[in-house]
Amino acid sequence: MKSSLQGMRTLAAGAAAGAMTAFWGVQALAQDLMGQPTPKGIALQPAAAPLKHDAIFFHDVILMPIITIITLFVAALLIWVIFRYNARANPVPAKFSHNTTIEVIWTLVPVLILVFIAIFSFRLLFTYHDMPRPDLTVKAVGYQWYWGYEYPDHEVGEFISNMLPEDEARAAGVPYLLAANEPMVVPVGKTVRVLVTAADVIHSFAMPAFGLKTDAIPGRVNETWFTAEKEGVYYGQCSELCGVDHAYMPIEIRVVSQAEFDAWVASKGGNPAGLAASTEAEATAPAVAQTATDASATEGVAEDAAVSPPPETAAPAAAAAAN
Repeated sequence: MKSSLQGMRTLAAGAAAGAMTAFWGVQALAQDLMGQPTPKGIALQPAAAPLKHDAIFFHDVILMPIITIITLFVAALLIWVIFRYNARANPVPAKFSHNTTIEVIWTLVPVLILVFIAIFSFRLLFTYHDMPRPDLTVKAVGYQWYWGYEYPDHEVGEFISNMLPEDEARAAGVPYLLAANEPMVVPVGKTVRVLVTAADVIHSFAMPAFGLKTDAIPGRVNETWFTAEKEGVYYGQCSELCGVDHAYMPIEIRVVSQAEFDAWVASKGGNPAGLAASTEAEATAPAVAQTATDASATEGVAEDAAVSPPPETAAPAAAAAAN
């Protein structure tokens, strides 16, 4: 019996090692594509923004080891119970039904695990929530079944982004169902604030390479942000079931240099310096207001001095009038 149990343990350990080897081997063989899904890939998309780096750390370093350890422990425990306490190996079962020590352990250990996970989970949530000062704002509106983008800082009105037809996508060598005829264009290394809403039903603005997934809800504006680390083309999709053509409303974000972005804004009839001008105006407005206030106060004091003579001059004049 002992040799049988030892054989089962060896088999279980070998199966676990083989599964892990196959897992990492397949992942190594799959050439990860940046900004789009990787055929036969099993890991998260490579990160192209700080938020996604944090999300990958949380998934790969915190969650996966915990999940793997718990899964192997429960599997080993089940195998041990099945072979050690079946009717053949244990014909006379024990009479007890409770064990205080074990019950305390299986209550406290999951609580401690959840608290440990919560520390990193809340840290990631706060990172998503605490947006740095944005360099530009893009409003993304979900429609059935396309997206509309607007750049209020640069005076670019809303333009419509539809899925690129299959023949055009094949001819251009871009992924069908992901490429769009009018992508969102942003400069590299800049913090982009995205205001997400919808005009008809609930949609969801999802960009895996940036770690974004924000619901677009009619009558409500949600906010998210990203900072693209490198130039390139990144693809996402609406990830909320929104009707018959839900699968045909892709999101394409093109990250370019600042000069290319300025040229694109100009081609859309916008003002490339709009954001800089508004930022400079916001920065100088308090100083201008303070200068105007000081000037008004100075003028008021001068007027009071001209109307009312100084006390030493007014006293002799009052005495002469009394005489």
